[in-house]
Amino acid sequence: MTSINRRVALTVLASSPLVISRFLPAAEPGTSAPDLTLLVMDPLAKELSCPCVKGYAQREYDELGKHLAAKLNRSVKVVYSETMVGAIKSGKLPEGVDLIIGKRSVVESDARLSQVEITPLASLSGKDGIATQLGLVVVPAKDPAKSIADLKGYQIYFGPEDCDEKHKAALDLLKQNGVALPSKLETCAACSEGATKILELGPDVRAATVISSYAAPLLEGCGTIQKGDLRVVGKTAPVPFITAFATDRVNKQDTAAIQTILLDLIESPKLCGALETRLGFVELASAGEATKKK
Repeated sequence: MTSINRRVALTVLASSPLVISRFLPAAEPGTSAPDLTLLVMDPLAKELSCPCVKGYAQREYDELGKHLAAKLNRSVKVVYSETMVGAIKSGKLPEGVDLIIGKRSVVESDARLSQVEITPLASLSGKDGIATQLGLVVVPAKDPAKSIADLKGYQIYFGPEDCDEKHKAALDLLKQNGVALPSKLETCAACSEGATKILELGPDVRAATVISSYAAPLLEGCGTIQKGDLRVVGKTAPVPFITAFATDRVNKQDTAAIQTILLDLIESPKLCGALETRLGFVELASAGEATKKK
């Protein structure tokens, strides 16, 4: 589902509170469901990505589901979907959702529009131990721009509003460098769309786009662009990346237990390998290098 279709669907869903209330019934105080449903929205999950880059974007969340089930002595069902509304419409979540793991800004946006209360538990670090991502401002390789300040007058393609690294953080970066923002922002649903668009415009059009740092290896690995087609002229401030959330269907005791299990993941090297993470889940971080639980 594209970001455009997802936003339309979310808007429709958000306008139908009765549908949502039936889909996500409130749990009785002090109780929780007999099993747990984990919705994975991580774009680097094996089921949501492609194997174009060896050892990258093939995170095996089924293994995490088994780990949680063993630690909690409860059944854990793992469901994959790029969006929460997509999972709802496809019938993947007939009994609701208890845990969500995905891009933080996207999950929070989906939850607001779907009227689902969520609590962030921990961030997943990458192979480099970092739990944040960046927006990369790129231009065609032969473009004369050397820095963000050189983009005055350029046609710039941003990401959707729910992708902080390609939208809010990018807007902040341009403002900080004195680049006036257009009255109407042009957005691209996917990094691949923006990348191909500025290349197709040709050398006579001055254009730039913002891509997610995690997606950069996949653009070349999947053949969307060729190595050396684009050049980075600026990077945004770090923003939170993959985050685990509990919904209000999970009681406080279970939420605390799940958070502890996630933060102790570093003690399971094999599982960390399956999730392509150096430090496992780490304490929530907004910027810089994440640290494991002390």
